[in-house]
Amino acid sequence: MKFETKCVQAGWEPKNGEPRVMPIYQSTTFKFDSAQHVADLFDLKAPGHFYTRLSNPTLDAVEQRIAALEGGVGAMLTSAGQAASMIAILNLAHSGDHVISASTIYGGTVNLFGVTLQKLGIEFTWLSPDATDEEIETAIRPNTKAIFGETLANPALAVLDLERWANVAHRNGLPLIIDNTFPTPYLCRPFEFGVDVVIHATTKYMDGHAMSLGGCIVDSGNFDWAASGRFPEFTNPDPSYHGLVYTEAFGKAAYIVKARAQLMRDMGAQAAPLNAFLLGVGIETLPLRMERHSANAQVVAEWLANNPKVEWVRYPGLKGDAYHELAKKYLPKGSAGVVTFGVKGTRKDAQRLMDAMKLAAIVVHVADARTCVLHPASMTHRQLTDEQLVAAGISPTTIRYSVGIEHIDDIIADLEQAFAQI
Repeated sequence: MKFETKCVQAGWEPKNGEPRVMPIYQSTTFKFDSAQHVADLFDLKAPGHFYTRLSNPTLDAVEQRIAALEGGVGAMLTSAGQAASMIAILNLAHSGDHVISASTIYGGTVNLFGVTLQKLGIEFTWLSPDATDEEIETAIRPNTKAIFGETLANPALAVLDLERWANVAHRNGLPLIIDNTFPTPYLCRPFEFGVDVVIHATTKYMDGHAMSLGGCIVDSGNFDWAASGRFPEFTNPDPSYHGLVYTEAFGKAAYIVKARAQLMRDMGAQAAPLNAFLLGVGIETLPLRMERHSANAQVVAEWLANNPKVEWVRYPGLKGDAYHELAKKYLPKGSAGVVTFGVKGTRKDAQRLMDAMKLAAIVVHVADARTCVLHPASMTHRQLTDEQLVAAGISPTTIRYSVGIEHIDDIIADLEQAFAQI
């Protein structure tokens, strides 16, 4: 099936007389005919659902759909994008380990990695998304467990050279984990460029309507955990499952099975069935929305680039953008709907501009059907130091403008009247 068809059809195949639309299995528990069947489920010897903290038919259908869209062997929904980032790392690293991350990633993830996971004993090294192969390899240590980045950084809009970073990671026996939230699999499929694990904050474009919080981890199935030699957790017996060895029992799906069987079991960061259902509905229109978001954002970026009150504009779709060439390779169908720009003047000028907007709402969100605007330095990235803000590509006058799917004439008219007031 083509991508657009998978968005509508994948994951739920009703049998004769079953609901055409994927149902909401709003139940924590499931009934069985024998105690042995439940024992086999607990030992991972039989497929199925026995408790929604681990899995649920509604979640399973959406997970299958997302795995099909990304081209992976399996996926696992989480309660939020932050939970997906956390579990993706904790599935590989523990106290005493080390991870390399691009410095331009979402501010909340910077806090998760640099504060919370640091307290758990996992050390992080931050590199520019433009770091050379030599700089990346110099940062790798014997205890390094992964390299992490974003396809399209939030809000710096830096495009990571996925293929090059994947090659460096693999030369050193490491997996590359990529947050693909902004492009979604419609605009970029990172596995095709060597990425090993993809995560999403499905709260954004995948849901598309600002209705359901969620995250997702997708396993490519391509990384050889045994050959790497860095991951005994995958190749040694797991005492919590009577000595089960993940690489032997689950082969290419070892990573995603371990994430569910260990981390989701113990942490319970599960998505709610209703949120999974809403996500599945949102995905049905993903291609249509991403085309419109990208087309509208391209017009907005070009309009801003010609506005004398704007100091700079970042959007990979612009010909003069520093990441335009990489966008042509990794985002040929569009660069999504977020445009970042700086107002000439001060932080107060940026805030006055936002206050003057009428169609675009000031919200702590991004990437849904409605045009919205945010001031990263005082909102999403407020906890970052001045040095971290610079590394993330954020200045006091930076505005993150999320272009919706409204008519482009109305979006531009709102910008015109707002700029006229500063």
